[in-house]
Amino acid sequence: MILAPFLLAAAASAAPPMAVIDEKDVIREEPTPHGKIGLSTAYRISDAVPQPRRMEFRKRILHVGSAIGLHPIAHDEVYYVLSGTGDVTSDGETRSLTPGMTAYLYDGAIVGIKQTGVEPLALIISYPVKE
Repeated sequence: MILAPFLLAAAASAAPPMAVIDEKDVIREEPTPHGKIGLSTAYRISDAVPQPRRMEFRKRILHVGSAIGLHPIAHDEVYYVLSGTGDVTSDGETRSLTPGMTAYLYDGAIVGIKQTGVEPLALIISYPVKE
């Protein structure tokens, strides 16, 4: 069987078992981070992963008129738009995002994103955890 060597390697691995998280188990309404500019629905997916973990993976829905305020980042960070529209800013440059677009933001930048349009802005946000 072709998979047998991979299965043996996995069995000998020191990696923890995978974690499967249902977003309905980690949902909460809260003010947006970095300035509390409106409300958001947060899905703190990686918070439910057993420790240790090396990355954050979150879904956040910015309600109409909400924004994640400008803040410095000390790691690369990714914003992926699921639905809605928004304006992302990095070091003074602002670009519009629509569904399917990604903003890759770099360590050391001052970044933020605001919801635009008539529907909420749904994002996936991911970045490494400091070790």
